[in-house]
Amino acid sequence: MPRFSANLSMLFCEHPFLERFKAARDAGFEAVEYMFPYDHPPERLGELLEEHGLKQVLFNLPAGDWQAGERGIAVDPRRVEEFREGVEHALQYARILHVPRINCLVGKEAAGFDREEQWRILVENLRFAARMLAKEGITLLVEPLNSVDVPGFFLTSTREALRLLEEVSEENLKIQYDVYHMQKMEGDLTATLRENLNRVGHIQIADNPGRHQPGTGEINYAFLLRELDRMGYEGHVGLEYVPEPDTRSSLRWIEEMGFAEGLTEPLKKA
Repeated sequence: MPRFSANLSMLFCEHPFLERFKAARDAGFEAVEYMFPYDHPPERLGELLEEHGLKQVLFNLPAGDWQAGERGIAVDPRRVEEFREGVEHALQYARILHVPRINCLVGKEAAGFDREEQWRILVENLRFAARMLAKEGITLLVEPLNSVDVPGFFLTSTREALRLLEEVSEENLKIQYDVYHMQKMEGDLTATLRENLNRVGHIQIADNPGRHQPGTGEINYAFLLRELDRMGYEGHVGLEYVPEPDTRSSLRWIEEMGFAEGLTEPLKKA
């Protein structure tokens, strides 16, 4: 049975961020994830996790100026030192929050540099980050995004991500496989996951089109999630979707598709 993680950057946005931890627990989640923790002291976030009996399974490395449209800096030859400082900053949070995985958004193509140079810098940055995280027993993830929603993003396919894993050659580097993004870019979801599951460190889901909850679009999640069980996937499945019309209503698909055991008892009684 899939174990679900609530992505607090997208779910429970009816509440201020620090109140979303309680909302997630009240809805039956035992695990949460979100994009960035850096706006809040790690001690406060740790208190909220402990208070509500939650574990945090994931967050991202610093990704540049998000509000200005940046989506990572790992491919930019001018920002290697900034990237490395970001790795240490993330580790300060991971130690306190006991987070087992940190995701790297590699960024958009850097103007003025050819793709080979950016690829070389990316490999070097990921190798540095993976080795730093390995000292703490943490898995580094790298995530392809679709080029429709994020024009110019450097890493857009499973094939490219697998090549990165081979070239970086660190055991704790794996793929964050976002089903929504990969449906838009390449499809063939089940076969791709079946063939590469040992290289996948985390899975996130949303339906397409619209990036809403499963059951609102074209992806057969009832089939896909059961296939993940049959493949032996043991990690969490992050719910990284735009809930429609609201978060609690959007969670009905979990019970309707027969996955209520993927959450804790409170949801079943809610």
